[in-house]
Amino acid sequence: MIRFVLRSFAVIFLALAVIFAILDGARSVGASQFIARPLLSMWSRNAPEMLADAEKMVTHYIGAQAWNVLCIPLLEQPGWLFFGVLALLFYAIGHRRERPLGRFTAR
Repeated sequence: MIRFVLRSFAVIFLALAVIFAILDGARSVGASQFIARPLLSMWSRNAPEMLADAEKMVTHYIGAQAWNVLCIPLLEQPGWLFFGVLALLFYAIGHRRERPLGRFTAR
């Protein structure tokens, strides 16, 4: 059950990574140069209230240093990279290992 949930999150994050890659690719083709917009700039432009609420939540529960040291550098990465790494992590955690001798061996 938990592996299913982790793999589902991995698929959702992978879909978001592809969407952000397509957006950056379209911008790059239009400008005739590589453009990778940081996730923080897109988030602050499209949903500034939600970004402020996220900052308040992190600073309240974890501390102001966590926002400045951990969250800001992560959010300054391109959206496709951020969500791609999250998809990879969730898939790796939810991956079921093969048994070394096959399916029909004794446990």
